[in-house]
Amino acid sequence: MSESTDRRYGPAPLPQPRGPVSAALLDALRRAPHDLPARLGARLGPADPVTDEDLQLTLFCCYELHYRGWRSVDEEWEWQPSLLALRARAERRFEAALRELVGPLPVALPGGVPAALADVVAADDGPSLAGHLQRRATLAQFREFVTHRSIYHLREADPHSWALPRLGGPAKAALVEIQMDEYGNGRLDRMHAELFRVTLARLGLDTGYAAHLDAVPAVTLATNNLMSLFGLHRRLRGALLGHLAAYEMTSSLPNRRYGNGLRRLGLDEVATRFYDEHVEADAVHEQIAAYDLCGGLVRVEPDLAPDVLFGAAAALAVDRLFAAHLLDAWTAGRTSLREAAGPIRVTLRERPRGGEIPTAVA
Repeated sequence: MSESTDRRYGPAPLPQPRGPVSAALLDALRRAPHDLPARLGARLGPADPVTDEDLQLTLFCCYELHYRGWRSVDEEWEWQPSLLALRARAERRFEAALRELVGPLPVALPGGVPAALADVVAADDGPSLAGHLQRRATLAQFREFVTHRSIYHLREADPHSWALPRLGGPAKAALVEIQMDEYGNGRLDRMHAELFRVTLARLGLDTGYAAHLDAVPAVTLATNNLMSLFGLHRRLRGALLGHLAAYEMTSSLPNRRYGNGLRRLGLDEVATRFYDEHVEADAVHEQIAAYDLCGGLVRVEPDLAPDVLFGAAAALAVDRLFAAHLLDAWTAGRTSLREAAGPIRVTLRERPRGGEIPTAVA
């Protein structure tokens, strides 16, 4: 069984189901490993896989077995053949939807991949979630944004680390350089996941690993499942590096805006440190990711150039859907979280005073 005495780091308890397939999977995970029904995957609905609650939660539950595991779930489930078959069926639908969402991509010769990545980033016309959070968001909306992002940021960099044993040469050296910064160069208090945990606490939110999983919708899970899909398949290693490059190339300015938004709302430098750290770090990482990481990869494996561009474009496309979901909900005056999950429980006044550390309700 996966157990831990510190809920900050996982494993998390199993979430609530969101449809017939995730319900059957979660029921099975509470018992000893056994074969799942052979046709279980056929029960996935016809909805868009990127925003299908049942499919995305099913994938997330399968993927998490490769990360921290689930509390009180037998670790033998990780490689149970029928579970892997269910995951593969859901993955095929998810990947097909991603390729349709991304559409045709520019053809790039290996030496032109950094420039092609820049073109993909420049062509991104998604709504400015960062601009809204900087200038107009309420504290309640900023809490919602942080709640969504907690699913990734409390394990920040872990999905991209799957690429390390699959690389050699310049690309591996570049990835190690980026990941060292993400993991605080070996210092717990500098790890980006730990810096984000402080931001959660400053906002009065539960800091437990995957504590907000039941509250976030399918599109948020899709942003995370995308990384796991790329990371857990060696054939998609180029897409994984392209995904990381897209994140690094589009991170510095939005993080500056997030930090400024928190300052506008009265939060102190402790709360904004996570975002402030990314402004400087990602400005450096942008060049490393485009030229040394992705450029280094395709110099050695030129056939992976299209995969690199697909990974970058998929990252941006799914993030556009995520941003649109939040902004559409807020424009309509409703929460961007799953209302069935209930409100986030916090003990923070609407405008915190500088230096206050609110107490999250577990």
